[in-house]
Amino acid sequence: MTNLPKIALGAWAWGNDGTFGGSPTADTLRPIFDKAMENGLNLWDTAYAYGMGTSEKVLAGFVKELPRDSYLISDKFTPQCASSSPTAMQDMIEMQLGLMELDRFDIYWIHNVWYAPKWITELAKYFEGKDNAPLIGVSNHDLAEIRQANEILQAHGLKLSAVQNHYSLINRSSEESGILDYCKENGITFFSYMVLEQGALSGKYDTAHPMPAGSARAATYDPVLDKLEILNSTLGKIADKYGVGIAQIPVAWAIAKGTLPIIGVTKVSHVEDAVKAANITLTAADVSELESVSDSLGLNVIRMWEKEMK
Repeated sequence: MTNLPKIALGAWAWGNDGTFGGSPTADTLRPIFDKAMENGLNLWDTAYAYGMGTSEKVLAGFVKELPRDSYLISDKFTPQCASSSPTAMQDMIEMQLGLMELDRFDIYWIHNVWYAPKWITELAKYFEGKDNAPLIGVSNHDLAEIRQANEILQAHGLKLSAVQNHYSLINRSSEESGILDYCKENGITFFSYMVLEQGALSGKYDTAHPMPAGSARAATYDPVLDKLEILNSTLGKIADKYGVGIAQIPVAWAIAKGTLPIIGVTKVSHVEDAVKAANITLTAADVSELESVSDSLGLNVIRMWEKEMK
């Protein structure tokens, strides 16, 4: 599959599980989906873990009337959501296909490294020899774990096609560890998630306007909003140069780094921002300036579900 858009749209917040604050519903999300599809952003990233099927069911309601080749679905096997049954992999995949009313996924991921060798092996066994096998990816894996996953897949006549890690201007460990280089050398698409750090790099929040109280992201970013203001100031300067909003620049940066960013969307404006970001080509000087400022801040925004890549 080579016809991936420049940006994938994330439906994590559609799970309405308290991570982001707010209470999105199918009615409020429908215009967002329609706007994205109108603009050719047709790759949707979800997971059963996003609200225990809530995100998947909402998305299913939007795609079921559309031609199957008009959209792409990226879904995940989350080990912590699996049963202890010997057929846990098959059970999870078939349950998710049922929730989404689909006969196949376009991309399917191992969501994290909990018992990673076991689950990538089970995934390889499940899809081995199947005509409708999706692109296979791993998320939140370090370089050694990515190599191991690729070797296991190859032993079953498959290959690793995608890696999805937290990657942003203030978390570049997947680059520093050599993961981005490994992906480029092996024809693997690197999906960068949280490039906007759940809104922290959007220009919307500062010390006078903190994140929603009680949300998981507020606990991470509100204590360092003074430092983030410095980076957002530089983002604003470059945004002005291109005639766009601050939120477009971290996304354009991720594209300039050769990655495919996943952007969470809960408003029509988020889709409009993504469309603009996909049309920006930052210069090498822009990239260098952004990275210099971000590196000087010394931030650590590794979240509870992930680890520092090595």
